[in-house]
Amino acid sequence: MSKRTGILGGTFNPPHLGHLIIANEVLEALQLDEIRFMPNHTPPHKKMTQSVTDDDRVSMLLAAIEGHPKFSIERIELERKGTSYTYDTMKLLREREPGTSFFFIIGGDMIEYLPKWYKIDELCELVQFVGVSRPGYSANTTYPVELIDTPEIHLSSTMLRERAANGGSLRYLLPDRVIEYIKGNRLYDGS
Repeated sequence: MSKRTGILGGTFNPPHLGHLIIANEVLEALQLDEIRFMPNHTPPHKKMTQSVTDDDRVSMLLAAIEGHPKFSIERIELERKGTSYTYDTMKLLREREPGTSFFFIIGGDMIEYLPKWYKIDELCELVQFVGVSRPGYSANTTYPVELIDTPEIHLSSTMLRERAANGGSLRYLLPDRVIEYIKGNRLYDGS
């Protein structure tokens, strides 16, 4: 029987409770063996906040997932550098781990965006897409996406960075160890 691995990609700038809840819900719903959080190096559709390094994002992720035996970090996109196209990444992961079935987790915002993904038809041959709802987005698509019902939590890393910069509370929105890391390293200017 092949290993069943969920991949949750993102900037994780910072990783928040919404990311953790989605990962845990998909892990349970699909009876996966593990979930790997995969920080993007340069996502094709987003600009990165320059003050936060790849090492900062990995450190925050490590703090966020500490203690969960089925959560880990997949660093392949950070190692590869350049623009992170999911097709290239998953092709490489499939070559490295031929006995693994990959489940690529995306939110409603990305479900709508699938037609614009690089080599989307070829990518659908490499992974099973798993969609989770996100407030304000449609889950309708012609692509094969397995929809998982998860609690809808309207959190965004952008909102959390702005809140941190303005000295607002991050309590109950981020794991405590992530908040400590942000404050201890003075990330997002105002934290």
